[in-house]
Amino acid sequence: MQTSQVDLVTFGPEHLGAAINLSRQAGWPHRPEDWAMVLSLSSGVVALEDKGRVVGTVLVTPYGDNCATINMVIVDEAMRGRGLGRKLMDCAMTIAGNRPLRLVATSDGLPLYEKLGFRETGSVLQYQGSVPAIDRPDGVVPAKQDDLADIVALDRAAFGAERRSLLEFIAKVGQFAVIRQAGEVRGFAALRTFGRGEVIGPVAAAHASDARALISFFIASRPGAFLRIDTTADAGLAPWLAERGFAHAGGGIAMAKPQIHHLADRAAATFALANQALG
Repeated sequence: MQTSQVDLVTFGPEHLGAAINLSRQAGWPHRPEDWAMVLSLSSGVVALEDKGRVVGTVLVTPYGDNCATINMVIVDEAMRGRGLGRKLMDCAMTIAGNRPLRLVATSDGLPLYEKLGFRETGSVLQYQGSVPAIDRPDGVVPAKQDDLADIVALDRAAFGAERRSLLEFIAKVGQFAVIRQAGEVRGFAALRTFGRGEVIGPVAAAHASDARALISFFIASRPGAFLRIDTTADAGLAPWLAERGFAHAGGGIAMAKPQIHHLADRAAATFALANQALG
């Protein structure tokens, strides 16, 4: 079969069941709710073979006009090596328009993304496990409803783009914790159900010590629960997560097009991602 026999159509809710099956084939832990969350924040396409079977997916999550993440890129095992991945990415870049792009690549996908002009910006490290109970740290409290505006602003400073829609969604399905200084939010972390258990992220703070405290707040509230954290190598949290009992479970290669240039004096840094799809 050639890719000319495949139609690329708008990704709609009716395709979620087939997309879940593709992600299970790829070994991903995503639940139907996880796929539905990304789709609700995104636009994308699915590839349909001539009998109507979904054989590929891609989504684009826009964050205002300043950024978009390309995610949920999957090609059915039987269709790989036939150019379908390139066609899906071409569609994704058309959907994104002129926005700067980010994605997390596997080693298999890296050559294609490099051909399309993406460049490596770092490494994403996935840590997960059921970790022992710890004491709740001082100085971290549950967020209030009116903290959301400060959380959005701090995330924008750390991430480099406006992600209000994502953070509002997380506020509906999960919870936030914050660190305040002089009455202002100086760091935050989120917790929501995801995959095999729950994910802690995003986490943004000015200092690694605050990021560790924010993560510890949720570890303390979930003794023995299965937790996942997607951090980056340059965040410096990996040794600390291993000491807490989290196991390194893979990750990916962070890429951008064009290269990302953060200001050196930004008010906060991202220490953990919402997940690898959403940044």
